[in-house]
Amino acid sequence: MTKRYEDLSWKESMRLKLDVNNMFAATIGEEHGYTKKDIDAMQERVTNGHQAIKEAKAAGNLDWMDLPYNHKEIAKEIKEFAEENREKYDNFVVFGIGGSALGNIAVQTALNDPYYNLKKEARNGCPRLFIPDNVDPTRLKSLLDMLDLEKTMFNIISKSGGTAEPMSQFLTARAAVIKELGEDAVADHFIATTSKDSGDLIKIAKEEGIKTFYIPKTVGGRFSVLSPVGLVSAAFTGVDIEELLAGAEYMDQICDTDDVWKNPAYLNAVLQYLADQDGKPMSVMMPYSHVLKDVADWYRQMWAESLGKKFNRQGEVVNVGPTPIKALGATDQHSQAQLYMEGPYDKVVTFLEVEKFRETLEIARGYEDIDGVSYLGGHTFNELITTEKKATELALIDNNRLNCTVTFPEVNAFTLGQFFYMYEMTTALIGELYNINAFDQPGVELGKQYAYGVLGREGYDHMKEQFDARPKKDENLIL
Repeated sequence: MTKRYEDLSWKESMRLKLDVNNMFAATIGEEHGYTKKDIDAMQERVTNGHQAIKEAKAAGNLDWMDLPYNHKEIAKEIKEFAEENREKYDNFVVFGIGGSALGNIAVQTALNDPYYNLKKEARNGCPRLFIPDNVDPTRLKSLLDMLDLEKTMFNIISKSGGTAEPMSQFLTARAAVIKELGEDAVADHFIATTSKDSGDLIKIAKEEGIKTFYIPKTVGGRFSVLSPVGLVSAAFTGVDIEELLAGAEYMDQICDTDDVWKNPAYLNAVLQYLADQDGKPMSVMMPYSHVLKDVADWYRQMWAESLGKKFNRQGEVVNVGPTPIKALGATDQHSQAQLYMEGPYDKVVTFLEVEKFRETLEIARGYEDIDGVSYLGGHTFNELITTEKKATELALIDNNRLNCTVTFPEVNAFTLGQFFYMYEMTTALIGELYNINAFDQPGVELGKQYAYGVLGREGYDHMKEQFDARPKKDENLIL
């Protein structure tokens, strides 16, 4: 049977749109807005960056760019495994941290029913999904106490197998399973998503007979949502993961050009980069759709961890990086918008807008004699949230504030795959413009190493010594 994403006309109807009108002087004024000349002046740097990305991909350093292609068969394997096993379990738990959790959460929130875990009919035979994404003891104990372990599958995600958060969760859940069900039950209740050829988790998985899925060598956590890291939980909860990859492939084809005016990822990167250089380092992502709220969380990690760097590629101290901020429309019109409208001129707002929601809900009529209430009746909530987005957009324009919009024709696996890939490409190019490595995270690693030392991991004694020698706190400054 032909899949809808194999239909060219359907794919084109589902193409994301990037509207950057409100980044230009013609709309928001010359003091803050840009001109076509400003963008054209960046073309040579874009071309050089595009070439550098291509060369890095060819050298095998950007495996995430190949995922839409080389993971088609892997997606089929994951789908078959999920279909064979999902009805055996009432609960599917992901133990991961950062990029090993945020992508899973974003896919689930965007594509499944908002109350998926609470509505049996919405799950259609699929298990409930839980992603703790932290090691808060109260939260984790409460989850483990609630679960029927005999009906629970745990997916442990760690490339190295040494990441403290998921591995501590694994140790604790494994002990609980063994206590309740016996040691022979471990293989039936755990999946390991990890490196194929190295690390502690693959060693454990082989010893325990745990089903494994592999993370490609150069796919970092924040770029891993289209790998088994994100695909396994999506498949277990009924998401069409093949369509998700097809959306990413479609966006890759759109972005396969160095022409900044034809490449939405590159145009977005250039404008965001110019804004930062002009004293606007705050990058707000504001979905006007609740199902996209965790996509903004995914973006926040992508932007912060990729672009916040102390050194450039020549080893010079540069301390660069925009600050990503997540907001939610219409909620944050009543929380953040005042600052965006009248505070410092240091922000760029990116709206996420949905043309067609999965549901249409009419606002009931009532109180016809009260004008301040009755005007709402007969309209739809779809109209209301879209109108509020456009009104906020106009208010930003009136205040000469930079903003742009990414429009989803509808939120489905294909459009979400496009979004993930477009922002991965945006990140790759803006990294080239900053002349930094957008694919490492030395600041994050330093904090991990201190924790390893304090907790007694072999080989990190020197980090414990540094931790113990940290500056003493002045008790007079603790009130």
